[in-house]
Amino acid sequence: MELTVLGCHSATPRNDAHTTSQLLAIKNHLFLIDCGEGTQTQLRKARVKFFRIQHIFISHLHGDHFYGLIGLVSTFRLLGREKELHIYGPKGIKELITLQLKYANSWTNYPLYFHELESKVSECIFEDDKVRVSTIPLDHRVYTNGFLFEEKPGPRHLDKAAIDALEIPFQAFEKLKQGKDYITASGEVIPNQQLTSDPNKPLRYAFCSDTAYHEPMIPIIQGVDVLYHEATFLEQHVELALKTKHSTARQAATIAQKADVGSLILGHFSTRYADDTLFEKEAQTIFENTCIAEAGKQYRF
Repeated sequence: MELTVLGCHSATPRNDAHTTSQLLAIKNHLFLIDCGEGTQTQLRKARVKFFRIQHIFISHLHGDHFYGLIGLVSTFRLLGREKELHIYGPKGIKELITLQLKYANSWTNYPLYFHELESKVSECIFEDDKVRVSTIPLDHRVYTNGFLFEEKPGPRHLDKAAIDALEIPFQAFEKLKQGKDYITASGEVIPNQQLTSDPNKPLRYAFCSDTAYHEPMIPIIQGVDVLYHEATFLEQHVELALKTKHSTARQAATIAQKADVGSLILGHFSTRYADDTLFEKEAQTIFENTCIAEAGKQYRF
């Protein structure tokens, strides 16, 4: 699993402060998470092949999280895209995008599907045989979701020495990977546990965009390997966090601690602060395994 942060600041884009967008590579999928203004420029800097993006997840309809979407949809058209594109976001996102396409007379020449969200409880919105994506209801000024990305358990690992010792043919390998026992020509049953080992632990990543301090999310993100949580303000401006329904670095760290996550990445910093490392220092007083997001940086886990 690899996370590329394309933008991690709030409100307005600047030369050195890009609005929210991330790219998550997981089990041969390339998921785009939020699409603030300038996202496609950041994608080009990261040398991303646009055609690989087939699913885009939009947390909410504030401009710094989706104003780059219409531009990206249009660029896909100009590049001659043929693959279908799925967009998951709050109810209203279809009208917003299709209205712009209509008046620009720029309908896509590829299948474009909208999956509009309005549930206030967590729900699975994408699933295949390798990955599951669910919503994380958040508490912001407008309807907002975070997203939980979960790998499904992979195949079991073959024990080459044990398999060679019993001269098991390769035709049986696939069933062994699926957890099946091996039956010899004489009818003897060899337990799967003697021939394989457990698969790698499935990884889980939680993206929690704009939100006030919100403990109801904790059961959903409990024990995730990596949590991205907004930290728009430092604790000295907690009254602004309350007023605008954002979080402080200390509050984000408290959520990470209570959810017993593996590590915490902070983002969505207000540009009122000249030094982003202040967020990291504040959070680490509560949750030590914290780092700050940086535009263009990749995180592998």
